Amino acid sequence: MPVRAVFFDFGGVIMRTEYQSPRQHLAERFGMDYDDIDKVVFASESARRASVGAIPEHAHWAEVLKRLKHPISEMKSFQDEFFGGDVIDRDLVEYIRSLRGKVHTGLISNAWSGLRDFIAREKVIDVFDTITISAEVGAIKPEAKIYQVALEQARVKAEEAVFVDDVNINLEGCEDLGMTGILFKNPQDSIAELKRLLEEHT
Repeated sequence: MPVRAVFFDFGGVIMRTEYQSPRQHLAERFGMDYDDIDKVVFASESARRASVGAIPEHAHWAEVLKRLKHPISEMKSFQDEFFGGDVIDRDLVEYIRSLRGKVHTGLISNAWSGLRDFIAREKVIDVFDTITISAEVGAIKPEAKIYQVALEQARVKAEEAVFVDDVNINLEGCEDLGMTGILFKNPQDSIAELKRLLEEHT
């Protein structure tokens, strides 16, 4: 069956933490290690609720700062430092842009309510035909619903779709529906695998 749609994850694929030092320095200021502050931001109950749209992103950050006993007035500076080592892979973005018109391009991301505005500001939004964000659909990867919404938006069958993600369990979720998963390790290998699939199935 031909590949008619290619979906990408955002965090860990298109935007990656290339420099750990900003987050490490932030953690040290709070007497924590890198993994601990990562968990406070990404693995807390408020993070989970924000990921399914139960609370707005701002409320999650307020909970983070409350837990760290840090003034809410310093939310923006805290966020800037926390994400200071994260970089958008512009070469990968341009590759995705080159796919438009050949296949449907989509984003599937476990993310909070602010992601759509962020990728618009970063001029990444236009490389995707459709964008599926967990906070907007009320379901997170690897739940079937988020992939089903993405497939419906793209108007393709699961067997016609490929998904690139850096987390194995998320790929298992999409493969259970019949999609093809590519485990992202680095952009070069993932692009090479995608090119091979597209040559074989288009």
